[in-house]
Amino acid sequence: MLRRHGFSFGRRKVSWTVSLFPVLAITFVMPVVAQKNIVSSEESMIIVKKESPASIKGPDNWFTGTAWIEFIKAEPETPSQVTAARVTFEPGARSNWHKHPLGQLLIVTDGVGWTQVEGEPKVEFKAGDVMACPKDKKHWHGATQHSSMTHIAVQEALDGKNVEWYEPVSDADYLAPIKSD
Repeated sequence: MLRRHGFSFGRRKVSWTVSLFPVLAITFVMPVVAQKNIVSSEESMIIVKKESPASIKGPDNWFTGTAWIEFIKAEPETPSQVTAARVTFEPGARSNWHKHPLGQLLIVTDGVGWTQVEGEPKVEFKAGDVMACPKDKKHWHGATQHSSMTHIAVQEALDGKNVEWYEPVSDADYLAPIKSD
């Protein structure tokens, strides 16, 4: 079934007619890091099992607060340059400022979060929302003060690099008022 999905991208409303599930299915079929949670057939179908995901605590030089990363596809494999991870932010946790050379797609699966592109107001997003972070734009995203948040992050690598990390988000930026619709 085709469904119409839409999301805000800067000041424009972007819409497309496509099911999000085939995109996710293609992403998840690719090899992953957590080998003990994979069921594989001779046909090279790879299924990441929901039980006991292998997650790591996000490094302090990438996050403020506690975030957990479950690598779905940690390394690109030619010809694809796609990488993906499920990231869970505990309340108050957020990424450092960072940017992606080819942009990033965030599929929010649980909770409530905040995000901000440098020079723009902070905005709120919720489970079910999809965000397209623009390429080479410095931004951050994370949970709100009182809610955890989980998203699936999908991005492409360019010349072997999918992200460039910068300084932590200040409390002033993190606690700034939310842009009203």
